[in-house]
Amino acid sequence: MNSTELMKRAIELAKLGANYVHPNPRVGAVIVRNDEIISEGYHKYFGAPHAEIDAIENAKGVDLEGATLVVNLEPCVHYGKTPPCVDAIIEKKFAKVIIGMIDPNPLVSGLGVKKLQDAGIEVEVGVLEKECKWLNRFFIKTITTGKPYVMFKIAQTLNGAIATREYESKWITSPETRERALILRREVDAILVGRNTALKDNPALTLHQLEGKTPWRVILDSNLSLPLELQIFIDEIRRRTIVVVDQKLPPSRKRENLTLAGMKILEVPTENGLISLPSLIERLKEDFQINVIMVEGGSQTLSSFLEAGLWDEIQFFISPKILPGGLNAFEGYTIPQLSEATELEILFVEPIGKDLHIVGVNNNTFKQVF
Repeated sequence: MNSTELMKRAIELAKLGANYVHPNPRVGAVIVRNDEIISEGYHKYFGAPHAEIDAIENAKGVDLEGATLVVNLEPCVHYGKTPPCVDAIIEKKFAKVIIGMIDPNPLVSGLGVKKLQDAGIEVEVGVLEKECKWLNRFFIKTITTGKPYVMFKIAQTLNGAIATREYESKWITSPETRERALILRREVDAILVGRNTALKDNPALTLHQLEGKTPWRVILDSNLSLPLELQIFIDEIRRRTIVVVDQKLPPSRKRENLTLAGMKILEVPTENGLISLPSLIERLKEDFQINVIMVEGGSQTLSSFLEAGLWDEIQFFISPKILPGGLNAFEGYTIPQLSEATELEILFVEPIGKDLHIVGVNNNTFKQVF
Protein backbone atom coordinates (compact mmCIF):
# COMPACT_ATOMS: atom_id res chain seq x y z
CA MET A 1 0.00 0.00 0.00
CA ASN A 2 1.29 3.48 -0.84
CA SER A 3 1.20 6.59 1.36
CA THR A 4 -2.06 7.85 -0.16
CA GLU A 5 -3.92 4.60 0.43
CA LEU A 6 -2.63 4.41 3.99
CA MET A 7 -3.66 8.02 4.70
CA LYS A 8 -7.14 7.31 3.36
CA ARG A 9 -7.38 4.53 5.91
CA ALA A 10 -6.17 6.83 8.69
CA ILE A 11 -8.85 9.34 7.73
CA GLU A 12 -11.55 6.65 7.79
CA LEU A 13 -10.44 5.62 11.26
CA ALA A 14 -10.41 9.25 12.41
CA LYS A 15 -14.05 9.66 11.34
CA LEU A 16 -15.06 7.04 13.91
CA GLY A 17 -14.34 9.61 16.61
CA ALA A 18 -16.88 12.10 15.26
CA ASN A 19 -19.28 13.28 17.98
CA TYR A 20 -17.04 11.96 20.75
CA VAL A 21 -13.71 13.81 20.65
CA HIS A 22 -14.79 17.48 20.59
CA PRO A 23 -13.09 19.87 21.13
CA ASN A 24 -10.11 17.72 20.15
CA PRO A 25 -9.39 16.94 16.49
CA ARG A 26 -10.35 13.67 14.84
CA VAL A 27 -7.27 11.52 14.35
CA GLY A 28 -6.61 8.04 13.03
CA ALA A 29 -3.34 6.11 12.86
CA VAL A 30 -2.03 3.12 10.92
CA ILE A 31 1.17 1.17 11.64
CA VAL A 32 2.70 -0.61 8.67
CA ARG A 33 5.77 -2.71 7.95
CA ASN A 34 6.77 -4.21 4.58
CA ASP A 35 3.56 -2.88 3.01
CA GLU A 36 1.47 -4.77 5.55
CA ILE A 37 -0.77 -3.10 8.14
CA ILE A 38 0.08 -4.51 11.55
CA SER A 39 -2.05 -2.23 13.74
CA GLU A 40 -4.60 0.58 13.66
CA GLY A 41 -6.05 3.04 16.13
CA TYR A 42 -8.03 6.25 16.50
CA HIS A 43 -8.91 8.84 19.12
CA LYS A 44 -12.12 7.39 20.53
CA TYR A 45 -13.34 10.09 22.90
CA PHE A 46 -12.20 13.25 24.67
CA GLY A 47 -9.58 12.33 27.24
CA ALA A 48 -8.88 8.89 25.76
CA PRO A 49 -5.44 7.89 24.41
CA HIS A 50 -4.59 9.62 21.14
CA ALA A 51 -4.71 7.69 17.88
CA GLU A 52 -0.97 7.00 17.79
CA ILE A 53 -1.01 5.53 21.29
CA ASP A 54 -4.16 3.52 20.54
CA ALA A 55 -2.46 2.02 17.48
CA ILE A 56 0.70 1.23 19.47
CA GLU A 57 -1.33 -0.45 22.22
CA ASN A 58 -3.28 -2.43 19.62
CA ALA A 59 -0.01 -3.83 18.26
CA LYS A 60 -0.19 -6.25 21.21
CA GLY A 61 3.48 -6.59 22.02
CA VAL A 62 4.76 -6.60 18.43
CA ASP A 63 8.25 -5.10 18.09
CA LEU A 64 7.65 -1.80 16.27
CA GLU A 65 11.29 -0.91 15.64
CA GLY A 66 11.71 0.11 12.01
CA ALA A 67 7.96 0.33 11.33
CA THR A 68 6.13 3.26 9.68
CA LEU A 69 3.38 5.24 11.38
CA VAL A 70 0.75 6.98 9.24
CA VAL A 71 -1.37 9.65 10.96
CA ASN A 72 -3.60 12.39 9.57
CA LEU A 73 -2.46 15.04 12.09
CA GLU A 74 1.00 15.89 13.40
CA PRO A 75 1.67 13.97 16.64
CA CYS A 76 1.47 16.09 19.78
CA VAL A 77 4.58 17.18 21.64
CA HIS A 78 2.99 18.65 24.76
CA TYR A 79 1.31 17.35 27.89
CA GLY A 80 -2.47 17.66 27.92
CA LYS A 81 -4.85 15.03 29.23
CA THR A 82 -2.34 12.49 27.91
CA PRO A 83 1.49 12.46 27.56
CA PRO A 84 3.12 13.55 24.27
CA CYS A 85 2.62 11.05 21.45
CA VAL A 86 6.01 11.99 19.96
CA ASP A 87 7.81 10.51 22.97
CA ALA A 88 6.08 7.15 22.54
CA ILE A 89 6.89 7.11 18.82
CA ILE A 90 10.56 7.77 19.53
CA GLU A 91 10.62 5.19 22.32
CA LYS A 92 9.24 2.49 20.00
CA LYS A 93 11.95 3.35 17.41
CA PHE A 94 9.72 3.92 14.41
CA ALA A 95 11.73 4.44 11.24
CA LYS A 96 9.28 6.78 9.52
CA VAL A 97 6.19 8.86 10.26
CA ILE A 98 3.84 9.97 7.46
CA ILE A 99 1.71 12.97 8.43
CA GLY A 100 -1.32 14.40 6.66
CA MET A 101 -1.15 17.94 8.03
CA ILE A 102 0.72 20.08 10.54
CA ASP A 103 -1.21 20.69 13.76
CA PRO A 104 -2.37 24.37 13.84
CA ASN A 105 -2.27 24.34 17.64
CA PRO A 106 0.61 26.71 18.57
CA LEU A 107 1.68 24.24 21.27
CA VAL A 108 2.39 21.65 18.59
CA SER A 109 2.68 23.32 15.18
CA GLY A 110 5.88 22.02 13.60
CA LEU A 111 7.41 21.05 16.94
CA GLY A 112 6.27 17.43 16.70
CA VAL A 113 7.90 17.07 13.29
CA LYS A 114 11.13 18.66 14.53
CA LYS A 115 11.39 16.40 17.57
CA LEU A 116 10.87 13.32 15.41
CA GLN A 117 13.49 14.44 12.93
CA ASP A 118 15.93 15.31 15.72
CA ALA A 119 15.51 11.72 16.94
CA GLY A 120 16.56 10.43 13.51
CA ILE A 121 13.06 9.46 12.34
CA GLU A 122 12.19 10.14 8.69
CA VAL A 123 9.12 12.38 8.37
CA GLU A 124 6.88 12.92 5.35
CA VAL A 125 4.28 15.71 5.60
CA GLY A 126 1.36 16.71 3.37
CA VAL A 127 -0.13 13.41 2.17
CA LEU A 128 -3.81 14.12 1.33
CA GLU A 129 -3.39 17.42 3.16
CA LYS A 130 -6.59 19.01 1.80
CA GLU A 131 -8.66 15.99 2.84
CA CYS A 132 -7.04 16.01 6.29
CA LYS A 133 -7.80 19.71 6.72
CA TRP A 134 -11.41 19.20 5.66
CA LEU A 135 -11.78 16.42 8.23
CA ASN A 136 -10.63 18.77 11.02
CA ARG A 137 -11.92 22.08 9.68
CA PHE A 138 -13.87 22.69 12.91
CA PHE A 139 -10.76 22.24 15.02
CA ILE A 140 -8.64 24.42 12.73
CA LYS A 141 -11.12 27.31 12.84
CA THR A 142 -11.52 27.17 16.61
CA ILE A 143 -7.86 26.72 17.54
CA THR A 144 -6.69 29.51 15.21
CA THR A 145 -9.43 32.10 15.81
CA GLY A 146 -10.98 31.16 19.16
CA LYS A 147 -14.43 31.30 17.52
CA PRO A 148 -17.00 28.57 16.84
CA TYR A 149 -17.44 27.10 13.37
CA VAL A 150 -20.91 27.95 12.00
CA MET A 151 -22.53 25.69 9.43
CA PHE A 152 -25.86 26.17 7.61
CA LYS A 153 -27.90 23.10 6.72
CA ILE A 154 -30.46 23.90 4.02
CA ALA A 155 -32.93 21.49 2.42
CA GLN A 156 -34.52 23.19 -0.59
CA THR A 157 -36.12 22.73 -3.96
CA LEU A 158 -34.33 23.34 -7.26
CA ASN A 159 -35.65 26.90 -7.31
CA GLY A 160 -34.45 27.62 -3.79
CA ALA A 161 -37.63 27.17 -1.73
CA ILE A 162 -37.29 25.74 1.79
CA ALA A 163 -41.06 25.73 2.48
CA THR A 164 -44.39 26.93 1.16
CA ARG A 165 -45.70 30.31 2.27
CA GLU A 166 -47.76 28.38 4.83
CA TYR A 167 -44.46 26.96 6.24
CA GLU A 168 -45.04 23.41 4.98
CA SER A 169 -41.60 21.83 4.58
CA LYS A 170 -41.99 18.09 5.36
CA TRP A 171 -40.58 16.62 3.34
CA ILE A 172 -38.73 18.48 0.58
CA THR A 173 -35.90 15.97 0.27
CA SER A 174 -35.79 12.18 0.13
CA PRO A 175 -35.38 9.77 3.08
CA GLU A 176 -31.81 9.04 1.92
CA THR A 177 -30.96 12.73 2.05
CA ARG A 178 -32.55 13.16 5.45
CA GLU A 179 -30.43 10.27 6.72
CA ARG A 180 -27.30 12.06 5.46
CA ALA A 181 -28.38 15.24 7.22
CA LEU A 182 -28.81 13.34 10.48
CA ILE A 183 -25.28 11.98 10.18
CA LEU A 184 -24.13 15.57 9.75
CA ARG A 185 -25.89 16.52 12.99
CA ARG A 186 -23.76 13.99 14.79
CA GLU A 187 -20.64 16.01 13.92
CA VAL A 188 -21.74 19.26 15.59
CA ASP A 189 -22.00 20.50 19.16
CA ALA A 190 -25.27 22.40 18.73
CA ILE A 191 -28.27 22.73 16.41
CA LEU A 192 -29.73 26.23 16.28
CA VAL A 193 -33.14 27.39 15.05
CA GLY A 194 -35.17 30.55 15.29
CA ARG A 195 -38.49 31.03 17.01
CA ASN A 196 -40.63 30.59 13.87
CA THR A 197 -39.02 27.27 12.95
CA ALA A 198 -39.53 25.96 16.48
CA LEU A 199 -43.16 27.06 16.42
CA LYS A 200 -44.18 26.04 12.89
CA ASP A 201 -42.21 22.78 12.57
CA ASN A 202 -42.12 21.69 16.22
CA PRO A 203 -38.85 19.86 15.47
CA ALA A 204 -37.16 17.35 17.75
CA LEU A 205 -33.65 18.43 16.66
CA THR A 206 -32.14 15.11 17.74
CA LEU A 207 -30.14 12.29 16.19
CA HIS A 208 -33.30 10.15 16.19
CA GLN A 209 -32.14 6.52 15.93
CA LEU A 210 -28.47 7.27 15.32
CA GLU A 211 -26.00 6.49 18.07
CA GLY A 212 -24.03 9.34 19.54
CA LYS A 213 -24.18 12.25 21.92
CA THR A 214 -27.18 14.49 21.29
CA PRO A 215 -26.09 18.00 20.30
CA TRP A 216 -27.31 20.98 22.31
CA ARG A 217 -30.54 22.44 20.92
CA VAL A 218 -30.35 26.22 20.78
CA ILE A 219 -33.65 28.08 20.37
CA LEU A 220 -33.78 31.82 19.70
CA ASP A 221 -36.80 33.14 21.59
CA SER A 222 -35.95 36.66 22.76
CA ASN A 223 -39.30 37.32 24.46
CA LEU A 224 -39.84 33.75 25.69
CA SER A 225 -43.09 33.49 23.78
CA LEU A 226 -42.95 29.89 22.53
CA PRO A 227 -45.59 27.52 23.96
CA LEU A 228 -44.33 25.03 26.52
CA GLU A 229 -46.00 22.13 24.68
CA LEU A 230 -43.30 22.00 22.01
CA GLN A 231 -41.20 18.81 21.81
CA ILE A 232 -38.00 20.56 22.80
CA PHE A 233 -39.56 21.54 26.14
CA ILE A 234 -41.15 18.23 27.12
CA ASP A 235 -39.10 15.37 25.65
CA GLU A 236 -36.64 13.19 27.55
CA ILE A 237 -33.61 15.22 26.50
CA ARG A 238 -35.00 18.66 27.34
CA ARG A 239 -31.94 19.24 29.53
CA ARG A 240 -29.98 19.57 26.27
CA THR A 241 -32.03 22.64 25.32
CA ILE A 242 -30.75 26.23 25.53
CA VAL A 243 -33.33 28.98 25.19
CA VAL A 244 -31.78 32.30 24.17
CA VAL A 245 -33.59 35.37 25.49
CA ASP A 246 -33.15 39.12 25.66
CA GLN A 247 -30.93 39.94 28.63
CA LYS A 248 -33.44 42.61 29.63
CA LEU A 249 -36.32 40.15 29.85
CA PRO A 250 -37.81 40.30 33.36
CA PRO A 251 -38.25 37.21 35.57
CA SER A 252 -41.43 35.18 35.01
CA ARG A 253 -43.12 31.96 36.10
CA LYS A 254 -42.64 30.54 32.61
CA ARG A 255 -38.92 31.15 32.77
CA GLU A 256 -38.75 29.57 36.21
CA ASN A 257 -40.64 26.51 34.96
CA LEU A 258 -38.20 26.01 32.10
CA THR A 259 -35.26 26.23 34.47
CA LEU A 260 -36.83 23.83 36.95
CA ALA A 261 -37.40 21.36 34.10
CA GLY A 262 -33.65 21.38 33.44
CA MET A 263 -33.41 23.70 30.45
CA LYS A 264 -30.84 26.46 30.20
CA ILE A 265 -31.75 30.11 29.80
CA LEU A 266 -29.05 32.14 28.06
CA GLU A 267 -29.34 35.92 28.32
CA VAL A 268 -27.91 37.80 25.36
CA PRO A 269 -28.11 41.48 24.28
CA THR A 270 -30.49 42.36 21.47
CA GLU A 271 -30.13 44.83 18.62
CA ASN A 272 -33.31 46.25 17.06
CA GLY A 273 -35.27 43.51 18.78
CA LEU A 274 -33.06 40.70 17.45
CA ILE A 275 -30.58 38.57 19.34
CA SER A 276 -27.01 39.86 18.93
CA LEU A 277 -25.41 37.00 17.00
CA PRO A 278 -21.77 37.90 17.75
CA SER A 279 -22.60 37.92 21.46
CA LEU A 280 -24.57 34.70 21.11
CA ILE A 281 -21.86 32.58 19.51
CA GLU A 282 -19.30 33.96 21.96
CA ARG A 283 -21.47 33.00 24.92
CA LEU A 284 -22.23 29.56 23.50
CA LYS A 285 -18.52 28.86 23.34
CA GLU A 286 -17.69 30.35 26.73
CA ASP A 287 -20.63 28.98 28.72
CA PHE A 288 -21.28 25.63 27.00
CA GLN A 289 -18.00 24.82 25.19
CA ILE A 290 -19.87 24.80 21.88
CA ASN A 291 -17.35 24.91 19.03
CA VAL A 292 -19.50 23.78 16.09
CA ILE A 293 -22.97 25.21 15.46
CA MET A 294 -25.38 24.00 12.80
CA VAL A 295 -28.03 26.58 11.88
CA GLU A 296 -31.08 24.80 10.48
CA GLY A 297 -33.50 27.69 10.03
CA GLY A 298 -35.60 29.48 9.45
CA SER A 299 -35.08 32.03 6.71
CA GLN A 300 -34.86 35.03 9.06
CA THR A 301 -32.26 33.32 11.24
CA LEU A 302 -30.22 32.14 8.26
CA SER A 303 -30.43 35.62 6.75
CA SER A 304 -29.23 37.26 9.96
CA PHE A 305 -26.19 35.00 10.19
CA LEU A 306 -25.38 35.52 6.51
CA GLU A 307 -25.74 39.29 6.73
CA ALA A 308 -23.52 39.40 9.81
CA GLY A 309 -20.86 37.32 8.06
CA LEU A 310 -21.03 34.79 10.89
CA TRP A 311 -20.91 31.60 8.87
CA ASP A 312 -18.27 29.21 7.58
CA GLU A 313 -20.02 26.53 5.55
CA ILE A 314 -23.32 25.77 3.82
CA GLN A 315 -24.58 22.24 3.30
CA PHE A 316 -27.21 22.38 0.55
CA PHE A 317 -29.52 19.40 0.05
CA ILE A 318 -31.42 20.07 -3.17
CA SER A 319 -34.53 18.22 -4.30
CA PRO A 320 -35.44 18.16 -8.04
CA LYS A 321 -38.72 19.95 -7.39
CA ILE A 322 -40.08 23.36 -8.35
CA LEU A 323 -42.08 25.18 -5.67
CA PRO A 324 -43.41 28.48 -7.05
CA GLY A 325 -43.91 31.20 -4.47
CA GLY A 326 -42.17 29.32 -1.69
CA LEU A 327 -40.02 30.74 1.09
CA ASN A 328 -36.37 31.26 0.22
CA ALA A 329 -33.62 30.24 2.63
CA PHE A 330 -32.42 33.85 2.84
CA GLU A 331 -35.78 35.56 2.54
CA GLY A 332 -34.89 38.25 5.07
CA TYR A 333 -31.68 39.45 3.40
CA THR A 334 -31.56 41.53 0.23
CA ILE A 335 -28.74 43.30 -1.60
CA PRO A 336 -29.04 46.06 -4.21
CA GLN A 337 -26.30 44.91 -6.61
CA LEU A 338 -25.07 41.64 -8.07
CA SER A 339 -21.52 42.62 -7.16
CA GLU A 340 -22.50 42.31 -3.48
CA ALA A 341 -23.65 38.70 -3.82
CA THR A 342 -22.15 36.17 -1.42
CA GLU A 343 -19.70 33.88 -3.21
CA LEU A 344 -18.77 30.44 -1.94
CA GLU A 345 -15.90 28.08 -2.55
CA ILE A 346 -17.62 24.89 -3.70
CA LEU A 347 -15.87 21.81 -2.31
CA PHE A 348 -18.26 18.95 -2.98
CA VAL A 349 -21.09 18.21 -5.41
CA GLU A 350 -22.58 14.73 -5.25
CA PRO A 351 -25.92 13.02 -5.90
CA ILE A 352 -27.87 11.34 -3.11
CA GLY A 353 -30.48 9.29 -4.93
CA LYS A 354 -32.54 11.84 -6.87
CA ASP A 355 -31.32 14.74 -4.73
CA LEU A 356 -28.13 16.77 -4.98
CA HIS A 357 -25.72 17.53 -2.14
CA ILE A 358 -23.59 20.69 -2.53
CA VAL A 359 -21.09 21.89 0.07
CA GLY A 360 -19.82 25.45 -0.10
CA VAL A 361 -17.41 27.27 2.20
CA ASN A 362 -17.07 30.95 3.06
CA ASN A 363 -14.09 32.36 1.14
CA ASN A 364 -12.58 33.71 4.36
CA THR A 365 -12.91 30.33 6.03
CA PHE A 366 -11.39 28.65 3.00
CA LYS A 367 -8.30 30.84 3.34
CA GLN A 368 -8.09 30.15 7.09
CA VAL A 369 -8.50 26.39 6.82
CA PHE A 370 -7.07 25.43 3.46
